[in-house]
Amino acid sequence: MELYGFGESGNAFKVAFALQAMDIDWRLRKVAFFAGETRSAAFRNLNPMGEVPVLVDGDTVLSQSGVILDYLASKTGRFAGRSATERREVLRWLFWDNHKFTGQIGPLRFLTAFLPEEKRPAGAVPFLEGRVKAACKVLDTHLAGREWLVGSAPTVADLSLCGYLWYPEPHGVERALWPGIDAWLDRLAALPGWQHPYDVMPRSFPGADARDK
Repeated sequence: MELYGFGESGNAFKVAFALQAMDIDWRLRKVAFFAGETRSAAFRNLNPMGEVPVLVDGDTVLSQSGVILDYLASKTGRFAGRSATERREVLRWLFWDNHKFTGQIGPLRFLTAFLPEEKRPAGAVPFLEGRVKAACKVLDTHLAGREWLVGSAPTVADLSLCGYLWYPEPHGVERALWPGIDAWLDRLAALPGWQHPYDVMPRSFPGADARDK
């Protein structure tokens, strides 16, 4: 399989983590996002939405990380949930992640790490920080007394929600404040196939140094 992505994309990392955890043979097609490649005609022909990740599996071309994760789980039978009820719960958390969790964390990280302060919309950062804190409370409460989001084993819901939380750039989630999230991330990092995002996909932001230690 081919994954179109770049190092700074947490959504692309979610898919890369899943591919490795599922022991799928894949290769990265690095996208020059900061040079405008996702706005090019060639990329828009691949994905009219102009976003990464894009997964190519033979004649199947998929975009949107939640759809790709569901496809991989369905194809391999791994990280999919162990019953129809669990599968619905996995989808519920995938949708919540895209709307309430990653949907807030991603823009917050982009504004604070990659956009000059003078270009940030007034009030956007504190607004997003509040949204991230509220989402963390939901997730941390759910994880109290649980090892995984759904059932007794990790699923693509876990692989999705953790996607942005490994990066050194500010993303609004302070692990020390959320013991359930903190312990959950340690469990995820112990799964076969886990690597730091910048070890899976090199950084590409102009002027970026080697990964923060």
